Amino acid sequence: MKIKNILITGLPGIGKTTLIKKLYEELKPLRPVGFYTAEIRQEGVRKGFELNSFDGTRGLLSHQDIHGPYRVGRYGVDIKGFEDFLDSIPFFNPSARLVIIDEIGKMECLSEKFKKLLVEVLDSDKRLIATIALKGGGLIEEVKERRDVKLFTMTKSNRDSLLHEILGEITPPPTFRP
Repeated sequence: MKIKNILITGLPGIGKTTLIKKLYEELKPLRPVGFYTAEIRQEGVRKGFELNSFDGTRGLLSHQDIHGPYRVGRYGVDIKGFEDFLDSIPFFNPSARLVIIDEIGKMECLSEKFKKLLVEVLDSDKRLIATIALKGGGLIEEVKERRDVKLFTMTKSNRDSLLHEILGEITPPPTFRP
């Protein structure tokens, strides 16, 4: 089976989001849609996570100051805000040939809408590049075990070479002409 979905995992802070942003820039001809997450910091302390779509839309994923039933560690997760943000992204626009998601993690998987969307993208004819939590059961584990997925584990020793390795999986190599 042809590998069409690429997942990147690794320890927190290893550089997965930075890699996602570089891949987006390199793969702009494929008209990618999707989002990446960014830390919200105040005075050097992480307070939560912000969502950023590649068309400039922003949203809140989680914050220490959110109180409610959806929590991961010390962060309250804004499920409704996350789902409204997802609605703003044209994942199935016919001109978009690539979907980029940063990340498939515990916070995101609290949303039934996200989980359904993720499976739809994985099963579609669109290519997917996504970061995924290093650990986690349920959907996180199921996605990693799919036969149409290639999983890259980012480490300090390979993080500089992963960009070119993944681009090699996405773009056809140039035709050799003598």
